[in-house]
Amino acid sequence: MIYVENLRKEFKKTIKEPGLKGSLKSFIKPKKEIVAAVKDISFDVQEGEILGFIGPNGAGKSTVIKMLTGILSPTSGKCTINGKDPQKDRKTYVKEIGVVFGQRTQLWWDLPLTETYTVLKEIYEVDDSRFKKRMGFLNEVLELDSFINSPVRTLSLGQRMRADIAASLLHSPKVLFLDEPTIGLDVVVKDNIRKAIAKINEEEHTTVVLTTHDLEDIELLSKRIVMIDKGSKVFDGKITDLKEKYGQMRELAFVSPDENALNVLGYGEKFGLSDDDLIQEQDGTSCKIRFNSAIVPVSDMLSYTLSKINVKDINVKDADIEEIIRRLYKEGVE
Repeated sequence: MIYVENLRKEFKKTIKEPGLKGSLKSFIKPKKEIVAAVKDISFDVQEGEILGFIGPNGAGKSTVIKMLTGILSPTSGKCTINGKDPQKDRKTYVKEIGVVFGQRTQLWWDLPLTETYTVLKEIYEVDDSRFKKRMGFLNEVLELDSFINSPVRTLSLGQRMRADIAASLLHSPKVLFLDEPTIGLDVVVKDNIRKAIAKINEEEHTTVVLTTHDLEDIELLSKRIVMIDKGSKVFDGKITDLKEKYGQMRELAFVSPDENALNVLGYGEKFGLSDDDLIQEQDGTSCKIRFNSAIVPVSDMLSYTLSKINVKDINVKDADIEEIIRRLYKEGVE
């Protein structure tokens, strides 16, 4: 469905020398520097797949998405979505994609939501019978009924995000690009949005490219991720493979009446763990330790803890994906 081959985007940056003289010089005869925001990235997305597309701020994620949606043209390389070039075939291409850019809405601020959808119906040339059927489906999945007659400016952030997703799906796109769809939302609304995305993907086989900083979105919705950093791809594969390779970190949490428990235990000295392999925090009687189980087996950590202090409650869980990604970036994996 989506094929990206050696995609590259370069920008010209003006170099300013310090001081007033430097400002005048850069104004009269500016010195330019070529900066590569995206460096020869390649990947593909199969039809019906939900791809998690992630990376730190400034990694180049938004630049890639803008090239895939046709907003920016690549410096070199190419991408095709459902056989179309986003730049050359723009008029027909936009009818096959839906886009939601986080805090930026595509809705008309003062119009009731129902009128906004009527306007979009005409823009996308959706016939009456198809529009009625489509709105019925979107109402069911995104629960729009309670606010569909309200002006967009009166909607809460969660309502507006659901309304934006509905707007992007009104014309039954084959590909849906979601950029930070749960940003700023509370836990309950986030859960509803995730369920809606999963249902749309399952029932309509819509291909979804999901960009987010909320790693729980990725874990709950995607089986595969593409990760980029400094414009380059650093990982492409299943989340399970990433966890298997970089998921040696485990989290040990326990409650102890001893408020000096971590000093008593002295994990670092006992097991020779570095700061990268041991992260500790204590809040009153609650303690949380993340440790590298490739160095210290979970059984050794448990038996040592229980032998040294009085513990009321204790549990161990796998490291979350955020910790895994932190370690991957730190190691500079290609």
